[in-house]
Amino acid sequence: MAQMTQQNMYAMRQHGDVDSEILSAPRKKRKTAAPIVIENDVVVSLYFDARGVQSSMLIADPYALALGYTRTMVGFFLFQPAPRRISMIGLGGGSLAKYCHRHSPDARLAVVEINRDVINLRDRFHLPPDSERLEVVWANGANYVKGSDHRPDVILVDGFTADGLPPELASTAFYSDCRARMSDDGIFVANLVTDEPNFHRNLRTLKQVFGETVVLAPSEGSPNNITAFAWKNDTPVPSYEEMLSRATVLDSCHTVNMHATATRIERGKRFDWSRYQEGR
Repeated sequence: MAQMTQQNMYAMRQHGDVDSEILSAPRKKRKTAAPIVIENDVVVSLYFDARGVQSSMLIADPYALALGYTRTMVGFFLFQPAPRRISMIGLGGGSLAKYCHRHSPDARLAVVEINRDVINLRDRFHLPPDSERLEVVWANGANYVKGSDHRPDVILVDGFTADGLPPELASTAFYSDCRARMSDDGIFVANLVTDEPNFHRNLRTLKQVFGETVVLAPSEGSPNNITAFAWKNDTPVPSYEEMLSRATVLDSCHTVNMHATATRIERGKRFDWSRYQEGR
């Protein structure tokens, strides 16, 4: 998958039918009966209403990670460079699924999506067909994690709906089930939105379950999104120097700038997250 080029970014910003919201991660939305697909000469985008984009695909490069927050989320490779099994909650337009499918050729990927209408759009967003390496499951993500006998090395959670992040995907039970289900050296990754009413509660719950092994990174391309990384062993957060060293190793096989994500993780370690006050 090719990283979004400056030319493509410029085209997205300059195109008359694309506004700056196209580059942001999901925001809280109203309920709608079905997802909406909007296409122009540059992108195909998935919406739940007209106010905010859920997923975008560059027509010229369908495998690129067009939205910045997704590029931050695949920073999990800095912690788990060679996963054998990946579980993903939330399909959307399939951007993360396509990246993992292409850049983890030895991994088995299960993508869980609760909205059948979203799954039915998989061909529109160029998601590969199901195979031994890829399975799209129509199910409730929280129930899937609880009932699955898989031991994923990576769990990715980006299950926003029309109303934002469902409470069951940020509960003590869900986080505990994910922690229990992960392999011993597994990594948990979640997209969180700071201006959602339950942001602080969700973050506290995550830290209560995973303890000190939680690190937050400001997500690329959005001032309101953070990426949370958490793991189940007692290994401390790697130093900035170690993360940069890992990024250098990954350069040869990834198209995302892992050095930038390592820097975001370091910023998150030093950031005063209390600036996002309760009730904002």
